[in-house]
Amino acid sequence: MNKDSRNYIEKKEISKTKDVIVLRTNFNDDILWEKLCELISEPNKEYGYKAYVEFVNNIGHNDIEQNAITDLLVKAGYDHLIVFVVDDITFQHKDSPILCIDLYEKTDNSFRVIPSEMWSVENNLSISNMDFEDFTDSLDSEGIFRGFE
Repeated sequence: MNKDSRNYIEKKEISKTKDVIVLRTNFNDDILWEKLCELISEPNKEYGYKAYVEFVNNIGHNDIEQNAITDLLVKAGYDHLIVFVVDDITFQHKDSPILCIDLYEKTDNSFRVIPSEMWSVENNLSISNMDFEDFTDSLDSEGIFRGFE
């Protein structure tokens, strides 16, 4: 899948978006970033569901911290319940778990999710079919959501 077939934003300021944002904050590996975008965009093989997300790729967000991310989104009028962040840990961990931040509770609630399960998190939280805790209760020993067993 090429980047032209995805929702792909390359600007520093974030505006309102139709879909949940996947924000890149590590710029050490463009090839891995592209691979992650492909993995996130792929429909689930079993059910055909996909994550409805927009990718934000701007060097101006390099190393931005979690509280600054939430401030940026509030200023932008971002009205989704979550945001996904591709950060240093995503790039360093063998499974590339992406940070999911809970914006609804306005706390530091977060967990990591593997790219192939982002559809489940995004779909269920976006329509309030499940709560954030439904996912945090299903994390593995590393604090990563890998799907419901």
